[in-house]
Amino acid sequence: MKKDYYEILGVSKTATQDEIKSAFRKLAKKYHPDVSKEENAAEKFKECQEAYAVLSDENKRRQYDQYGHAAFQNNGSSGYDFSGFDFSDIFSDLFGSSFGFNFGGHTNSSRGKSRGRDRIIRVDLSFEEAAFGTKKNINVDTYEECDSCHGKGGFDEDICSNCHGTGTVTTEQRTLLGSFMTKTTCPKCSGKGRTYKRSCSKCSGTGKIRVNKDVEVKIPAGVDNGNQQRIAGYGEYGSAGNGDLYLEYRVREHELFERDGTDIYLEVPLTVTEAVLGCKKEIPTLSGNVKLTIESGSNTGDKLRLKGKGIEDVHSYRKGDMYVVLNVIMPDKLSRDQKKLFEELDKTDLETKAFKKFNDYLRKN
Repeated sequence: MKKDYYEILGVSKTATQDEIKSAFRKLAKKYHPDVSKEENAAEKFKECQEAYAVLSDENKRRQYDQYGHAAFQNNGSSGYDFSGFDFSDIFSDLFGSSFGFNFGGHTNSSRGKSRGRDRIIRVDLSFEEAAFGTKKNINVDTYEECDSCHGKGGFDEDICSNCHGTGTVTTEQRTLLGSFMTKTTCPKCSGKGRTYKRSCSKCSGTGKIRVNKDVEVKIPAGVDNGNQQRIAGYGEYGSAGNGDLYLEYRVREHELFERDGTDIYLEVPLTVTEAVLGCKKEIPTLSGNVKLTIESGSNTGDKLRLKGKGIEDVHSYRKGDMYVVLNVIMPDKLSRDQKKLFEELDKTDLETKAFKKFNDYLRKN
């Protein structure tokens, strides 16, 4: 008597397809003759294959549930013939190509067609263009549907006699473990499923023609050095569609502002008198000049924050802040009158706590 298929895989009769597949994966890894040291591994492996071939097929499973093994006994043979069953998704997942089986290339579901490669173009932006966003015309070489054959690649269409319109061909590989079916792109029609009596001379049968054009791109506010923007469909040509174009931005430095993420920094020079007495100072921002109050007694390195005067975040649209960093500049040269004023000022008591602490230490030592 043959073993029950559910018992072989160790699942219940109500098991889902995911549970059946998971059980087979574990057993296949355990009993595969090339890796297993279990006794009778090859026989057990073949049992698992047979059980999975039946229970993973809903139609075969219904027949088995109703009639048992008798459902697959034909012409005196016993059991289900799984020589045409495709185990490639399981074995390629478990073992890759280490056993010499060809499980096909990494193509998409569109009859083995491949998508074109992506491309990258570097775009220079000014500081303001990056901060506020802009529109630019980008000149690119791209691929469009051939207007002569309307993208077909030829004329007088026929169904491919090699793959019968499927775009793929199935081949059988016989091994010690059984037969395995693999699918590859049809070499005659290159996966199109159609052939043409006359090839299109304009596109050389590809269905695409190369064109040079200007593409207007809206660059969002807040982009920074190294940020990339995807422009769909403007990459290299592929039988399953063009790849994408990526714009990588390089932002030029500003003569006054420095950027740190969404915040910007501005160093503002002050004269000695502006720092000592305080003042109203006109300073630039990204949105225009403003009057800033400088408190008396300000020092080099003092930092003032202007909330919301920074750069917009490219993702959240929230604006950063602007920081004004003060820098007290000593005069390079003094006139006679200026020097006299400083000498008079020096006679007054300008001592601060810091000076007092320093001078007190000198007196003690």
